Amino acid sequence: MGIDLPLIWAVIIIFGIMMYVVMDGFDLGIGILFPFIKGKSDRDVMMNTVAPVWDGNETWLVLGGAALFGAFPLAYSVVLSALYLPLIFMLIGLIFRGVAFEFRFKAKDEKRHLWDKAFIGGSIAATFFQGVALGAFIDGLPVANRQFAGGSLDWLTPFTMFCGAALVVAYALLGCTWLIMKTEGKLQEQMHDLARPLAFVLLAVIGIVSIWTPLAHADIAARWFSLPNLFWFLPVPILVLVTLYGLIRAVARNAHYTPFLLTLVLIFLGYSGLGISLWPNIVPPSISIWDAAAPPQSQGFMLVGTLFIIPFILGYTFWSYYVFRGKVTHEDGYH
Repeated sequence: MGIDLPLIWAVIIIFGIMMYVVMDGFDLGIGILFPFIKGKSDRDVMMNTVAPVWDGNETWLVLGGAALFGAFPLAYSVVLSALYLPLIFMLIGLIFRGVAFEFRFKAKDEKRHLWDKAFIGGSIAATFFQGVALGAFIDGLPVANRQFAGGSLDWLTPFTMFCGAALVVAYALLGCTWLIMKTEGKLQEQMHDLARPLAFVLLAVIGIVSIWTPLAHADIAARWFSLPNLFWFLPVPILVLVTLYGLIRAVARNAHYTPFLLTLVLIFLGYSGLGISLWPNIVPPSISIWDAAAPPQSQGFMLVGTLFIIPFILGYTFWSYYVFRGKVTHEDGYH
């Protein structure tokens, strides 16, 4: 039996996107939480928790996009054609956020509020349009003659708007629990106070998306609720409820690390639910990873280089987080 190169590349892309969602999610979440924190020194601490690592987090986004282009060119052409506008808006948000990171600390006091607003707006816009793109992807992309056959605003629907808002809530909780883990004192207490309502709001939006999606897509409903699939997939929603309960309990006892770890579990469970709904389609509702795959020679050639470089990315990512481990304080930075 030969090597299933499309499957290997699908796993690589899924892994890369998951790493991006986890790692860029909490620093986007910090920008989303900025309006809740007014003090300059507290905002400085919030940014300092991610300042050494935020730009490296986006390596995974680049990896996922490049892998999609090389390994599944049909999917790349269809997805980009369908989602150009939300993806451009997302990139504009990321640009504003990145510039704000660099200039906020250099700005004079009377101008700093402008960079704070750029950081907030860029973080919210980037997150919201990621969610919009995800919602449009779940809704399905019309394809005819191996080309996108829809309109430029097909992505603009109530479901996609709700998915955008849902991702804002998810990233806000991720950023909140990250700050619980990385800060102390009054700022950490404020994050503990925010985490509980954010967790309940996230539970609500997960429930709405989980109901809305199968109601709108009969094939997804059949995937989840037909037998014996129902018994195989039932652990996912049960684990979501158990994890949320554990998260709320951890916040109530003022735990430092557990809330962030449990939020990561929630993100992974949501990602798993998405995979269950869409697999093996890389362009829903009907183009599978095998239909969209590049020639085996191309995939094999790229795989050699990719399997060589991924350990280096993982290595320097681990090292950067290890070096900047620990709490961040107002006086001493990392300790």
